[in-house]
Amino acid sequence: MITIKDVFKDYKQLNNIYDSMETEAITLLVISEISKLSKASVKAFPERELSAEQSEELKTILTRLQTGEPIQYILGETEFYGLPFKVNPSVLIPRSETEELVEWILETCGGHFAENSNQFDGAILDIGTGSGCIAISLKKNLPNADISAVDISETALQTARVNTALNKVEINFMNSDILDWQAQITKFKMYNLIVSNPPYVTLHDKQQMHINVTDHEPHSALFVPEDDPLLFYHTIADFALAQLPANGLLFFEINENYGSQTVEMLRKKGFVDIILKQDMSGRDRMIKAAAM
Repeated sequence: MITIKDVFKDYKQLNNIYDSMETEAITLLVISEISKLSKASVKAFPERELSAEQSEELKTILTRLQTGEPIQYILGETEFYGLPFKVNPSVLIPRSETEELVEWILETCGGHFAENSNQFDGAILDIGTGSGCIAISLKKNLPNADISAVDISETALQTARVNTALNKVEINFMNSDILDWQAQITKFKMYNLIVSNPPYVTLHDKQQMHINVTDHEPHSALFVPEDDPLLFYHTIADFALAQLPANGLLFFEINENYGSQTVEMLRKKGFVDIILKQDMSGRDRMIKAAAM
């Protein structure tokens, strides 16, 4: 029989992939999930013995983690903005920076559009929805909003639909390539707010990224050509100009290395009240702009 303390010791093998704090966090998450104990209980009782079945499962997970496979894919779920989401290799793993984008949108809906964000009943479109994390989190907090979401990947949309059922919300999902939006314009309508976290990772950026991202998460949702890093931003901005009314809002999550370029691109296209916002790490990460 092994103890919780033994598992923490064994999982230190992950220190050759992750830093020690991340290794400890992953280990705590895995033990809690497999043992069905709270994280507080796991930390409080390190001498607690685990069953043979639990021990084998923990070893299997460790083997997969050593390949760089993300723990979220191994467990098949994660949390985003306080909500549960199923995830798999067809969708990106939701990240804390995107939670900050959701928070910014909710704060804006409470001020720009209505006295109380719960009263917001406008139309919102999430472009490149993936797991549906942005659209679903917005719907949970803006119950009167009419929210649609689009993605080029039908397998991603299947996951997003599972997540709408899991979180008991309704989203209108559409399978479409936003880069070809003019040929599919009948699928869309006018929106009060458009949000997108599109592909923005260049090949240069890829060299700095962890293998648990580059080897496991969907490349179509991550990478853009080195010679056209703002490909999706240009296209979505043009789409927004056609589908937003005056004062309608566009929100982007962006590549931190292209903040000023993205702002200038939006300015040249005629957007106003453009705000470039940093995330909690101090990196240029989000943009808000209004249509004329």
